[in-house]
Amino acid sequence: MYSALQEVCDPAIVAIIAALFIGSAGIPGLFLRPGPGQMIATITTVLAALAGLPAALALLFAHSTSTFVLAWNLPFGSCELAIDPLSAFFLLPIFLVAAAGSLFSLGYWPAADHRATERGLTFFYGLLASSMAILVMARNGVFFLMVWEVMALSAYFLLVTEHEREDVRRAGIVYLIATHTGSAALYVYFSLLACQTGSFLLPAAGSLSALPTVALVIAMAAFAGFGAKAGIMPLHIWLPSAHANAPSHVSAMMSGVMLKMGLYGIFRTLTFFHDPPLLWGGFLTVAGITSALLGIAFAVAQRDLKRLLACSSIENIGIVTTGLGVALLGISSHNAPLAYLGMAGALLHIVNHSLFKPLLFLGSGVIIHASGTREMNLMGGLGKYMPRTALLFLVGTIAICGIPPLNGFVSEFLLYLGFFAQLQATSMTYLVLLAPLLALVGGLAAIAFTKLYSSVFLGTARSQGAAHPHEAPLTMLLPMGIFALLCLLIGLAPQLGQRLVAPALAAFMPEVALTVYPAEYGVILGRLFLLSMLLLLAAIMVTLFWRWRLRQADVATASTWGCGYQRATARMEYTATAFSELAVSVFNGIIRQRVERPALTGIFPAAARCADLPTETVLERIIVPLFNIAGLSFAFLRRLQHGQMHVYMLYIFVTLFILMLWAH
Repeated sequence: MYSALQEVCDPAIVAIIAALFIGSAGIPGLFLRPGPGQMIATITTVLAALAGLPAALALLFAHSTSTFVLAWNLPFGSCELAIDPLSAFFLLPIFLVAAAGSLFSLGYWPAADHRATERGLTFFYGLLASSMAILVMARNGVFFLMVWEVMALSAYFLLVTEHEREDVRRAGIVYLIATHTGSAALYVYFSLLACQTGSFLLPAAGSLSALPTVALVIAMAAFAGFGAKAGIMPLHIWLPSAHANAPSHVSAMMSGVMLKMGLYGIFRTLTFFHDPPLLWGGFLTVAGITSALLGIAFAVAQRDLKRLLACSSIENIGIVTTGLGVALLGISSHNAPLAYLGMAGALLHIVNHSLFKPLLFLGSGVIIHASGTREMNLMGGLGKYMPRTALLFLVGTIAICGIPPLNGFVSEFLLYLGFFAQLQATSMTYLVLLAPLLALVGGLAAIAFTKLYSSVFLGTARSQGAAHPHEAPLTMLLPMGIFALLCLLIGLAPQLGQRLVAPALAAFMPEVALTVYPAEYGVILGRLFLLSMLLLLAAIMVTLFWRWRLRQADVATASTWGCGYQRATARMEYTATAFSELAVSVFNGIIRQRVERPALTGIFPAAARCADLPTETVLERIIVPLFNIAGLSFAFLRRLQHGQMHVYMLYIFVTLFILMLWAH
């Protein structure tokens, strides 16, 4: 009895059971009335996550691997589930964001108002979270692909929840094409791995050499398959429209967690090789910094609130990829400080992005719920009516811009340390050039999110819907508050973030625990903690002093000179488009905006409309024309598809006859 109880309390078993419970949370709602079904799903998901989070933390710091073998009859070897520190590290955001999004949905997508869609949305939401949790445990390539497809299709059905809208259907089609193109690359990847190892089980860490040519092909297939899911440029084509058109708590799950599944695949692949060449690190570094720079440039140009957040996800995935590439360069050149700082910065940025991006996407759901639009040019003045949402959203915007004392600054600070440390190195001093590029990314992020926050929360309302907003209920504010507190916690105590990533980092650098680098940089982060606390205390003291002076002083009110106008109107304010017009013009050769400027004629011209519409450059100007050319090139094949069954049977017979001759 005692041994059975001890086995059930094993953290690995608890994590697996929690994942299964989350996956089945939406099943009762398929048969019950919508209201109780949604409530049961939320309670089940929250309780399972509360059990799974401490289990994942225990497994992360256990410095061991728990392995289970599933009984199946498929001819692909044994089906193993294993949870090592790297898997446990990625389990943390899965459980956290799943619970927060499920709670948020009670106020954002209540069953009483969405009877036609709530059941499917709740069911596939749990299935998506569960499939991602099982994915990071899978150690058989075929089983991995099965779970990968469940994850991909669950995300598709969540994305097309409002399928009556044309833009949603188009986003769903683009997502399906992109995700299955990536899946095709993964079929190549796992097939080559099986040929190399003689088994569909994933190789042990450090068991393969990167010198054979097939290793390069494996790495390229991994980057194509996993990079498409992560949204690394130019494989990002599905991401802006998918995240913009999905329900906001689904967008939080997709951006905060699902993109990380692509990163997990890349991280896991790199652990297989004990001698990664410099080429791999250089390629990832260039791909990462390009994604970061172009992703945030596209974000600056957006008018759609959720599209801006989606393009910002490309930027943050690029920062992670840059850190990983720099770490590989350090490993290949035996530069331990560079490898440590790059890997620690990349892993910590994964954690940070899993906190501030769900916070912002949930906040966007609150804003859309209150104003009825995603168009930032039609918002304004919401801060006066939604002060709690405005404060929580402000925390997210400061964090994502990498400004202290919040968590986004800590991970980028580690990367800056790695770049500037190369000034004293004897090799790869050119990496210091990444510092100004990363600073440029941070500057553009500040422009993008200043534009977002000011156009949404400040000024006066620019539309009827934004003129009468309402504050969100507790079920929507509580998840945002949890993410905001965690952003502040890691920002004020960066040593906690360093300790959190240390076990996962050991998968790449097992000897790191025996070096002085964790302790050395822990001291630097400790000083950063003191500076962050001083900055926070200074801000609090200034605020309290300002409030005290206001109470003590005699306050008089009077109208100011209005430049000939009785009062300001929304038409006198900067719109989101106008705010960023100058910054966008610098990158217009890449963004390729569609600019509509009507010609004004006559003494009293008629009403006209101006518009600056950012385009999806890679999708609309490269991929769609290629598809059109391919369609024209193979148009003759349509003649073979005429609906006559006997002719189809003749095709089959001719094909079999040719194959028999070829085999003979």
